[in-house]
Amino acid sequence: MKIGFVSLGCPKNLVDSEVMMGQLVSRGHELTPHPDQADVLVVNTCSFIDPAKQESVDTILEMAAYKKIGRAKKLIVAGCLVERYRGDIRTDIPEVDALIGTNELDRIAALCEGWDAPPQETRDYLYHDLTPRVLATPGHYAYIKIAEGCDHPCTFCVIPQYRGKFRSRRFESVIAEATRLFQQGVREINLIGQDTTCFGEDLGLHDGLAHLLARLAQIETPQEKWIRFLYAYPNKVTQRLLDTIAEHPALVKYIDMPLQHASAAVLKRMRRGASGNIFLKLIERIRRTIPGVALRTSFIVGFPGETDRDFEELCDFVKAARFDRLGVFSYSDEDTSGSYHLDGKVGARAIYDRKRHLMALQRKISRARNRALVGTEVPILVSGLSTETDLLWEGRMPTQSPEIDGVTLINDYEGAPPQRGQIRRLRITEAHDYDVVGTLLPGSDRAREWASGQTGDPKLVQITAPPPAPRPLPPL
Repeated sequence: MKIGFVSLGCPKNLVDSEVMMGQLVSRGHELTPHPDQADVLVVNTCSFIDPAKQESVDTILEMAAYKKIGRAKKLIVAGCLVERYRGDIRTDIPEVDALIGTNELDRIAALCEGWDAPPQETRDYLYHDLTPRVLATPGHYAYIKIAEGCDHPCTFCVIPQYRGKFRSRRFESVIAEATRLFQQGVREINLIGQDTTCFGEDLGLHDGLAHLLARLAQIETPQEKWIRFLYAYPNKVTQRLLDTIAEHPALVKYIDMPLQHASAAVLKRMRRGASGNIFLKLIERIRRTIPGVALRTSFIVGFPGETDRDFEELCDFVKAARFDRLGVFSYSDEDTSGSYHLDGKVGARAIYDRKRHLMALQRKISRARNRALVGTEVPILVSGLSTETDLLWEGRMPTQSPEIDGVTLINDYEGAPPQRGQIRRLRITEAHDYDVVGTLLPGSDRAREWASGQTGDPKLVQITAPPPAPRPLPPL
């Protein structure tokens, strides 16, 4: 059969889609990016906040139309929306033929092929290095999920409710998968999990992430490699972890550490603890240990009980911390979250204004940091032609994570022309609010044959349908 996939949400969800696609390909099925040519359509959904739920429902309805105008005979919905609204989807969206929860990925082949596969009772699914997987990312970078679930009690988050308790993959399983990916030509591996800094704790490992990073850095590859991890929990960032990042060149000097807020009062209501002053001391220690490190964080504005004074404290903290990258999220009042029952709800207009103010503040910081880079030379992983114009190429510095941190534009080159998947040096010549522009310099990096001449994503199987028109959210 021909099977089409749409994967929504975060990279963790994308890996789930890659695992499901791998199981189908291993059984001889073909993946197609054309929804009108698919026999079966699969939508892997996200439901973290209201906009994600809306996007998931819109996409399900968009794909359901191909059961009438295409050849599709079956529509399968997977992922977080299923965990949250399984019964409501069955009732309110009858076009859906089957559902797969986040711990039921092994059912995908049975449901596509039409044989019986009863829902699984287990809440501890983990893929491993022998699990078939098809990469949906470009060939030069990939994600590895090193853990699943979460044990943190954050009141704004519903993920533990449908991802289950925290559980780590086996140490050697991660090493084996990374080794294979590097052998296939991947240049950059990004380790992901709801909290990667807890890796190994449930297996009795102390400083498990630091040990894992050190082993990954020592994997022999014919060319330069990059390794990063995402989603660090601040009180789990140990000195051993920082020393390990500083020690190994293959570990990019980048830490993604969502802090959520800086007011001690708000953090207490979030059940995260700490304060802006504690965070500033941690940031100082990180920068002292890892010279040149890039720090990315994210904050929630409008959390119940957040006063004007709390928000001012957050702004003062951002000015003092001077993050390289920063994301701001509007609080979403999810009905199954602990914060849903808190008093002091903040109005939508105040949330909107606070988000705009904080982003404007960070824009000035980002512009100043980028201007300081003009004239310097940095390594860059070439991604391909710019998504904005065919007149430019683009890539990413080690301090830019895929898909979330902007890009580095290439408007000129010296020596050989750029090739996708190369790691070369770049001289920065211009700076903008979030992106920089530069000249690619001659280099000795020899991109493998798999990279030369590629202009598309040969393994990208995600359906690229036109954006659906806005529709009312069904009463899920």
